[in-house]
Amino acid sequence: MTDLRADAAFAARTLRSVAESTDQLLRTAAALAPESLAAPCALPGWTRGHLLAHLSRNADSLVNLLESARTGRDIPQYASPDAREEGIEQGAGRPLAEQLEDLHSSADRLAAAAATLPEEAWSVQLKHRHGYLFPAAELPWKRLEELEYHHVDLDAGYTPAHWSAEFAATEFGKLTTAFADRGLPALQLVCDDTADRARLGEGGPQLVVEGPVRALTAWLSGRSDGDGLQVHRDGVQLTDPRTALPELPAMS
Repeated sequence: MTDLRADAAFAARTLRSVAESTDQLLRTAAALAPESLAAPCALPGWTRGHLLAHLSRNADSLVNLLESARTGRDIPQYASPDAREEGIEQGAGRPLAEQLEDLHSSADRLAAAAATLPEEAWSVQLKHRHGYLFPAAELPWKRLEELEYHHVDLDAGYTPAHWSAEFAATEFGKLTTAFADRGLPALQLVCDDTADRARLGEGGPQLVVEGPVRALTAWLSGRSDGDGLQVHRDGVQLTDPRTALPELPAMS
């Protein structure tokens, strides 16, 4: 049986993290030089303007899902894949002041929609734009992922070292679970600052990859090429771990 209070409590706690992460992003964005919005971010094919527009439109898309949870109507996250792309493209070239206002107002709309959601609605199953179902209580964490990963992608001084221990450890568990059956070579991942461990691939571990949980999560999420990690093969530490680390699947 679903624990409605637990769902609502988890959502409320995560929403506090979302608010903090939003404030951090807004501070970083406000410090950008206006002309730097046209410069590439860390995501291929996107400028910083594309990335900020995406975060605003993502907030509105999650408002749609919360409205679906509240009303019971099947409201899609985005009207269509094309509409999602058009929203990002249309917003990418705006001046910094407009980007900041959009980030702020869209975040406020999301916070307001979450604040008025009845406790029982946090257990409603929602449909992600990729088609899978998930409980509404997980929606705030999905927003936190968007904020934290894309804050790094903005390439404006915010790095995985700024992630909270909870975020890094939770994402380490999620990513290693997602990659467990994706055809990777045998790996043993060891977080040397926490108790987190994971095995990927089949057979005995040919490589042991060790480092702080933030560094491992950065590598697993494609935000690092292995900086801060040590790699051992048959008990021997490799001089340059990046040459031995396998190519990872893209995050879904």
